[in-house]
Amino acid sequence: MKEAARKARAEGRIVGLVPTMGALHEGHLSLVRRAQLECSSVIVSIFVNPTQFGPQEDMAKYPRTWDEDLQKLEALGVDCIFAPEPAEVYPAGFRTYVNVEGLSERLEGRSRPGHFRGVSTVVLKLLEIAQPHFAYFGRKDAQQARIIQQMAVDLNLDSGIVVCPIVREADGLALSSRNAYLKPEERRGAAVLHRALEAARKEMAAGARDTLQLQAAMRRVLDAEPLASADYAEIVDAVTFETVTRVSRPCYALLAVFFGGTRLLDNMLITPQESGELQFEL
Repeated sequence: MKEAARKARAEGRIVGLVPTMGALHEGHLSLVRRAQLECSSVIVSIFVNPTQFGPQEDMAKYPRTWDEDLQKLEALGVDCIFAPEPAEVYPAGFRTYVNVEGLSERLEGRSRPGHFRGVSTVVLKLLEIAQPHFAYFGRKDAQQARIIQQMAVDLNLDSGIVVCPIVREADGLALSSRNAYLKPEERRGAAVLHRALEAARKEMAAGARDTLQLQAAMRRVLDAEPLASADYAEIVDAVTFETVTRVSRPCYALLAVFFGGTRLLDNMLITPQESGELQFEL
């Protein structure tokens, strides 16, 4: 992979990387298409990263759909698929990990200790191996994307980090490989995440700016769905991911909700405009 990456750069090609854990859906494919628009050579990595799974998370159950993934990527004309084995990424004696302090301890970091250390480490390794000019990530995992952006700045990485919009089902559910875990009744109920974000958006459109009021609006919608169990529903600063009391600067409304043993994420980016109005990206 490193040899192929060096060759592509030597030939003057703009290299794009789309890191994935497989089980590809339209969200992943939208990243691939974005990369193809902006780059002359696109690499997709498929690697179920063991270091980002906690002791209570069963990595063995993570969906693996290699044949289907290969067909989808071949249909798009991807230049290269990089699918290493865990022992190649983490050889015997591996000791070095990356931790983005401050951003990694809250929210997802609180609920999944060590998760972001594993994410940051594997992303840094993938960037070093594939040597892309640009790497593409979805905004559904907003905290993850922000951590990777910070790591790239702090470590003076050459790769630009491109964060792309969320892709949703017709009922608003954000696409995720973990949606495959949902039972039919849970899948129907999972649309409540989008409804909760919409409830906060409507409150803000009506003039609300107090985050406790907005978080309460999201909680009321989530609590009305009997199959949903909210881990958190918060509004945070879009840069620091710290709690804010009022929406007066770019913020995220963030959700993490359990349906049985399946934990789903969603978010909405809120950006104040000079006019005083708010712009919403769901």
